[in-house]
Amino acid sequence: MDIDLARTFLEIVRHGSLAAAAEKLHVTQTAITARVQKLESQLGSTLFVRNRAGARLTANGEAFVVYANQLVETWEAARRDLPLPEGYHDVLHIGGEVSLCNPLMLSWAGELREKIPGHALRMEIRDGENLLRQLELGVLDAALVYQPEYWPRLQVEQVLEEKLVLIRLAARPDPYVYI
Repeated sequence: MDIDLARTFLEIVRHGSLAAAAEKLHVTQTAITARVQKLESQLGSTLFVRNRAGARLTANGEAFVVYANQLVETWEAARRDLPLPEGYHDVLHIGGEVSLCNPLMLSWAGELREKIPGHALRMEIRDGENLLRQLELGVLDAALVYQPEYWPRLQVEQVLEEKLVLIRLAARPDPYVYI
């Protein structure tokens, strides 16, 4: 089975429509439709009832959610853990949003390498929503995000507070604004 089929299925479930899943996965809606048809063909059952309002799971689709999550989690665990770089006994997976990577994530990675030298580092740069989903699935060990979510077993620590300032032309006498 193609793991992208399971990922596509789960994105449709999360967002409720093929169009939203296509946007999230950065592919065309035609590609999403083809993936769904291929998956349904491989499983020999209809997973969604599609209409103008979106996509609703069938009973078989609801049952497949558990299996799709397990497939993706297992694949991500294998991808994460294999192969282990020579000279290391474990891999630490961290992620960060693009705007937090330089210098924050890079300096954090340097500190981690000094403090735990037997661990290789694997870093991912993604949007906050994807990073949080990867944390939830156990694909990432830690992540730097702007908007954390809170759920049991998740430890959230504020690392810094940014002050964003509006800079304007003196010719426009608006009040000094903090965002």
